[in-house]
Amino acid sequence: MAGAFGFKSCQKIRGPQIRNLLEAKDFFLFDCDGVIWHGENAISGAAEVVNSLTRHGKNVVFVTNNCTRPRENYVHKFSRLGFTDVMLEQIFSSSYCSALYLRDFVQVSGQVFVMGCDGLRRELEEAGIPCVEEADDPGATIYDCALAPDVKAVLVGHDDKLTFLKLAKASCYLKNPECLFLATDTDPWHPLSSGRILPGSGSLTAALEVASGRKATVIGKPSRFMFECISSQFSGVDPAQCLMVGDRLETDMLFGSNCGLDTMLTLTGVSQIEEAQEYRNSELTTNHSLVPNYVVDTIADFLPALEELEEEGN
Repeated sequence: MAGAFGFKSCQKIRGPQIRNLLEAKDFFLFDCDGVIWHGENAISGAAEVVNSLTRHGKNVVFVTNNCTRPRENYVHKFSRLGFTDVMLEQIFSSSYCSALYLRDFVQVSGQVFVMGCDGLRRELEEAGIPCVEEADDPGATIYDCALAPDVKAVLVGHDDKLTFLKLAKASCYLKNPECLFLATDTDPWHPLSSGRILPGSGSLTAALEVASGRKATVIGKPSRFMFECISSQFSGVDPAQCLMVGDRLETDMLFGSNCGLDTMLTLTGVSQIEEAQEYRNSELTTNHSLVPNYVVDTIADFLPALEELEEEGN
């Protein structure tokens, strides 16, 4: 399908082109923040698009690097914002995929030290993965605090209660070369509605990489592992039949490229078309993996084509 519009053309599409794409694809992967919603507000038309795709028999999953909440909370949020029948099995967060990685892929045999929020710890605990309990005295320092004896992995996610002691402890655990070093994602920052920014998991991971002298294994986008989780739970997933829809070039578009998926940038989030065009025109071939196949202003641009398909089906 990409050849119809030019490989990595970064071309805006609409009308008949969107309809052709919808008919050609069976599996739709959507990022959430900046694509489906902004905070507690659904992007206009997003619920109708997702609900209509489901009615047409398309497979829809949600792939998010947001590790701050367990999947059950996402189900409630989708329902609250008007998305009907979104099920737990459709949600692939970086926290959930981290739990799968630890439990099923590496089969971790000891405790996990978590630099992250309660939502991340909850996903691990629900998968049966023991986490190190934080029980230090308020005045404890790295000189006198207790260190757990059987830590087999350090997992870094978003942590709005990060302390110097946590960072120091994680650095100590990682002195053991057999201790795994994992990161939910590498997102550097997230936009806030006030115009301010929130440091992301990637900024915390970078600090620990410097302190430990090690590189983290990344679980979420743009790593392929999240797509491997999807493929293991949905039979017959063909990358050629998939479309990855996201708002961030360095995560969503690169994730799609790494997994062999066609990609679509929606302009309701972080990245804008001018940045994608710069990557497209770059002499560095590695930058071409950040370029989307298609661009839309918003996923609500799907609605006219979906309405046409519904009318023809009636």
